[in-house]
Amino acid sequence: MSKVPESAMPEEALWATFFDPAAILVTLGLTRADADVVEFGCGYGTFTQAVAASTKGEVVALDIEPAMIAATARRLGQASSGNVRLLLRDFVTDGTGLRDASVDCALLFNILHAEDPVALLREAHRILRPAGLVGVIHWNHSPATPRGPDLRIRPRPEQCRNWVIEAGFNVAKDVVPLPPHHYGLTGLKAT
Repeated sequence: MSKVPESAMPEEALWATFFDPAAILVTLGLTRADADVVEFGCGYGTFTQAVAASTKGEVVALDIEPAMIAATARRLGQASSGNVRLLLRDFVTDGTGLRDASVDCALLFNILHAEDPVALLREAHRILRPAGLVGVIHWNHSPATPRGPDLRIRPRPEQCRNWVIEAGFNVAKDVVPLPPHHYGLTGLKAT
């Protein structure tokens, strides 16, 4: 089992204060009304719920932790339109298990401190359809953040940008701040 280093989640109520999921999805241009979406590491379902509400397509939410899959299921409850499929999966070691060119959007949020971030981005590239989007967010590279992986393994914005390009994407939305503690960017798979 390949757990991403320093990926222990804080309690759900604290985690929720770090994000405005719907606003982040809009800022990064990741809202398409009919998009099929995959989320690498759904955690508490913070973004899963927002994505499910923004698309009529299928949302596949992956996580290695049974507790996070259960938390996402609880969060979705009646709020989901039934378009979410939760999968317990070690996507770092085993990939997503999804077919080539089968989704429109991939979310890699707070996950690129993994041992091989480019491999995760290449997996996203593989499963994205032409003109598909990959969204990346991560903790600011600052000791002032209340959470996040150790600064020694926490990527800087320019590293994430370079990894997106190395994995075969064009930069569609360059690095933007996502207050209070994150930044993000969007990559585009060429047609």
